[in-house]
Amino acid sequence: MDNSKEARALGIIRHLRDCGFTAYMAGGCVRDRILGVAAKDYDIATDARPEVVQRLFPNTVAVGAKFGVVVVLIDEVPFEVATFRADAPYLDGRRPSAVHFGTIEADAQRRDFTIGGMFYDPINDRIIDLVGGQRDLRAGVIRAIGDPRQRFAEDRLRMLRAVRFAARLNFDIESATLDAIVRAAPAITDVSAERIGDEIVMIMTEGNPARGMELLRRSGLMRPLLPEVEALIGCEQPANFHPEGDVYRHTLLALSMLDERCTETLAFGVLFHDIAKPPTRELRDGKTTFYGHTEMGAEMAANILQRLRRSRFVQSRVAYLVHYHLRMSDAPRMRPSTLKRMLAEEGFDELLTLAQIDALASSSYLGFYHFCRRAMQAHKPEQLRPPRLIDGQDLIDMGFTPGPAFKTILKDVEDLQLDGELRDRTAALDYVRSHYSSASPP
Repeated sequence: MDNSKEARALGIIRHLRDCGFTAYMAGGCVRDRILGVAAKDYDIATDARPEVVQRLFPNTVAVGAKFGVVVVLIDEVPFEVATFRADAPYLDGRRPSAVHFGTIEADAQRRDFTIGGMFYDPINDRIIDLVGGQRDLRAGVIRAIGDPRQRFAEDRLRMLRAVRFAARLNFDIESATLDAIVRAAPAITDVSAERIGDEIVMIMTEGNPARGMELLRRSGLMRPLLPEVEALIGCEQPANFHPEGDVYRHTLLALSMLDERCTETLAFGVLFHDIAKPPTRELRDGKTTFYGHTEMGAEMAANILQRLRRSRFVQSRVAYLVHYHLRMSDAPRMRPSTLKRMLAEEGFDELLTLAQIDALASSSYLGFYHFCRRAMQAHKPEQLRPPRLIDGQDLIDMGFTPGPAFKTILKDVEDLQLDGELRDRTAALDYVRSHYSSASPP
């Protein structure tokens, strides 16, 4: 038995057909089928009304029944089953004020882009294309269905979706569609921050984020959404360290090196690693400097991600990546304990990847990168995070009074342990007795 998503979707369509209704696969899964890539989700369009769909399938969720959408669960896998419909006017820039159930022709015309407005009949293996989607797929074009100004007025998030599809598929945005985005771009902030944030994450992680950023800039969407990134344009850097050009050019080069489906945190780390260079840029004795840009950049990155409603974890991890992305260059000169602590940090793998990308997008010096890779291979996890030789209770038993001095003493002992100079508990206790007095703070 085939348990794939496509097989389950086909089962839903067969059941609807057996009950006398029309049903097809619709939207993105049809586009992906034509492109020869695996579909992430399978949506189904039918002339069966929502209440009928709920009667025909035992496990459903009426997530948007009044808009004609019912989620059918097959083996706990969700499938959206939507009734053919035409939308009444959109009054909130997100959803239609009402829907009118109708024909497949009307359903195709209400969708956003031609490449996502097709249907597939799996029973007879035929594409139903009423909007020119196959033509635009062959031409590599993102084109709004009907009047693009109306499509974007209905749901302004569609402007970001156009950028995402164009970036991921390496397509062009058709001229009238792009012009409509440019005109409507200032209104993108009417969309909720959560929806904007989710869309930007997909632009950053679904492939070709450098092109995604350039399309945001060209479309006018970057200014209201990521003005800090737009400020990188024209921020000049010393040519001896950055022969590639200004900070924006450097950032685009770095983004172009990200793997498809990379983590959200690494993608934002790359995007924001030099985000504070414009406000920290100074000329000192004829030299361009950016003192403090990593510290300020970490704060700026966290604030931007908070604005985009990303999780606290994402905010914290990206701030860590931005703050420490230059630290790697000091690795060959670090004390062993300092190096081991760095190698053991949560997120260090991403930090090292960011530092590598940063170097490849500028001077291309990778000595520090290879040094860190060798150090990681040379140390087992237990060597980087060994059990403490002593703890606070040991200090109390030795007559020390609990207080701030405990942290100093325990770190000193841990440093020497990581340096390989203290190897057991007895040596650690002897060291404390000989170097610290329990009667006075260190």
